[in-house]
Amino acid sequence: MVELNTPQLNAVFHALGDATRRRMLHELADGERTVSQLAEPFAISLAAASKHVKALENAGLIRREVRWRTHVCSLEPGPLASAHQWLSAYERFWTERLDVLEGLLRQEKSSTPLTKPEGEENDGTGKP
Repeated sequence: MVELNTPQLNAVFHALGDATRRRMLHELADGERTVSQLAEPFAISLAAASKHVKALENAGLIRREVRWRTHVCSLEPGPLASAHQWLSAYERFWTERLDVLEGLLRQEKSSTPLTKPEGEENDGTGKP
């Protein structure tokens, strides 16, 4: 079971709470990128991009390697697995709730009369 209040899990959800960082992670899923490449799709400075990279790095979501003067980033999927495991408990919750709703809707559909009660006109559509 995943601990609910670990510093790493807190850092992961903090990092994932920003759309720019989520997009950077998405890019890294396709392979290594430099900080400049990660900043490119956004109207942000390299300094701002570096702050986002640092947040991802602090959460353990990426690894940054310095090659000469270039900082190259790669995805570290382990912490995402922990976050996914934590979220999966809620996935089960919603799946159970949706299964109950589906059952109620099927029950309601099977018990709905297609004709109007006696004394009311019926146009043959099955609608009231």
